[in-house]
Amino acid sequence: MTFTLSDLEQIIATKSAASPDKSYTAKLLQNNGKEAAKKLGEEAVETVIAAISNDRAELTKEAADVLYHLLVVLKGNQVPLDDVLAELERRTAQSGLAEKASRKR
Repeated sequence: MTFTLSDLEQIIATKSAASPDKSYTAKLLQNNGKEAAKKLGEEAVETVIAAISNDRAELTKEAADVLYHLLVVLKGNQVPLDDVLAELERRTAQSGLAEKASRKR
């Protein structure tokens, strides 16, 4: 059995319904998820530092943190992972350069 982002999304959904005293996920989602968004930013910076340092083990850990916190932020904003995946699928229908050029500035 392979662990997927959809599995993680389900775990986050379950944990978000718990008491913030008992669930880190629920605690992150208090106050409109501001703490979750801040934590995502912190983890993203730590991921960049690990990548620049060529520290594969640390990059792996930080990437896991980014994925978790991103899914928590999505949950807090009621954006299903499937919507994000659909957007990625839409974008892969054309070259990355063409897709980027088509965005409004």
